Amino acid sequence: MKYFYLGAIVLLSINFGFSQSFDLGSWNILNLKYHCDDKWSIFGEAQLRSLKLYHHFHYYEYKGGVNLKMHKNVSVTLGLGSYQTYREGGDFVLPKNNNEFRLWPQVVLSQSISKIKIEQRYRTEFRFTSNGYRNRFRYRLGLSYPIGPKTNGYKPFQISVSNEIFFTDKEPYFERNRFSLSFNYKLSKVTTIQIGYLHQFDYKINDETGRDFFQIGYFIELFGKSSANTIIDTNIQDN
Repeated sequence: MKYFYLGAIVLLSINFGFSQSFDLGSWNILNLKYHCDDKWSIFGEAQLRSLKLYHHFHYYEYKGGVNLKMHKNVSVTLGLGSYQTYREGGDFVLPKNNNEFRLWPQVVLSQSISKIKIEQRYRTEFRFTSNGYRNRFRYRLGLSYPIGPKTNGYKPFQISVSNEIFFTDKEPYFERNRFSLSFNYKLSKVTTIQIGYLHQFDYKINDETGRDFFQIGYFIELFGKSSANTIIDTNIQDN
């Protein structure tokens, strides 16, 4: 537990220090994943975000989908969801900035170099918004590193860092950059807590506002009888 407490203290200290000089929002995640067998899994996720620390809530989403593990280092996903963005200045201020339904296929490539796990995610989004139809393309590069001794056959502590860029097929093409640093603690084989810091920069878009966020997530993984019931790494949330 000392690694978890140390990571939590460091990240909370960073977040507290940042909050003294600028507004720090909150980014909350609840994720549930069910492994049907060794290849197929389904998931659901809900997120709630605020522009100040648990105040001025402006965004929520809920989504789900299906994953296929085609190879030990390659998986594909088809997901869909609802994404709701409200105006700034309070909690869920109307009228909304964006009311969106989204369909998104993605491919994730992963590999390990020594203890470092490298993940590349490619996602295409078909966005049906209150401001019209849009396409978007996302690329995320993530690194994770387990720390501490093994418990029940796995290392429960993990540090993750990622950076993601967002593009469109219309000018100015570049839309967003999202950087994340997080510390994960696997409470048990099926549950993981994540705390972290996320910085989001937006360029000339009118839905979600880019800010700095304190991030906390709770991840649950369940296994069917026909699955291998192996430990799955919870790297980075499926934003």
